[in-house]
Amino acid sequence: MVKKFKKINKVALFSSKFNKNTLKITSQIEEVLKNIGIKVFFSRSFSSKGIAKGKIFSDMHIIKNSDLLIAVGGDGTLLSSARIFGSEGLPILGVNLGTVGFLTDINPKNLTSSLLEIVNGSFIKDERFFLKAKINAKVEKNIALNEIVIHSGVVAQLIEYELFIDNEFVYRQKADGLIVSSPTGSTAYSMSAGGPIIHPSLNSINIVPMSPQSLNTRSLVVDAKKKIKIVLLSKKINAKLSLDSHNILPLKYKDEILVSQGNSKLKLVHPIGHNFYDACRNKLNWSSDLQDE
Repeated sequence: MVKKFKKINKVALFSSKFNKNTLKITSQIEEVLKNIGIKVFFSRSFSSKGIAKGKIFSDMHIIKNSDLLIAVGGDGTLLSSARIFGSEGLPILGVNLGTVGFLTDINPKNLTSSLLEIVNGSFIKDERFFLKAKINAKVEKNIALNEIVIHSGVVAQLIEYELFIDNEFVYRQKADGLIVSSPTGSTAYSMSAGGPIIHPSLNSINIVPMSPQSLNTRSLVVDAKKKIKIVLLSKKINAKLSLDSHNILPLKYKDEILVSQGNSKLKLVHPIGHNFYDACRNKLNWSSDLQDE
């Protein structure tokens, strides 16, 4: 939905992977914003990158004092910023220096004009939910924006598990692993494993087996309010729990992994004109054969 929001006055910058282009783009962003009177904070990720100490602030300072965080990089950078800042309610805008980039949608070529529109309140706000995981009901902040994955940690090694939804038994199977994905993650690892693309507005969770032993096993889409439980039945395999391919936790025989919708939501900021189907056409080369004719 397009509407006019209040002007943005304080902006934080974040990146997780650095090269000359990253520093060039962040310098350009800082210059554009400072020229129109906006205060700029650099996250601690810039500490060793020649940024003056007075410009670098703690995560908590940024969360409490910023109106917007700009993540400069690819989708991996935005996922990192989402876990640190977005889960605490800070809106995030992605500047795309990667390749596919479903979440980071500002191209550096349009950087200045897009920034000026956004800080003046002309943008689209898009909410996405996080997934959360508990191992044996332990309360920890294990969250993911894209997906939670259970896997063996070894190529082509099957793990055995049981799947329950709202405590109802679904199936017992062997597979390379299991992906529990949000709609945001449906264009990431889940899609690579054969799962469907799900529009981000849908309140659903996608369960995708990875190379299952049974050829009849397919992905399963359920309401996001459902409680998903996976019980690990492999005795001699050092299985892992992965959150957005970042936090990796060890699993053991009979562990119960509880996955559900998280309590917080990510507020994504997009430039005017952003469209999910446009992103799919551009990133996935939809209609490319027709365009070539």
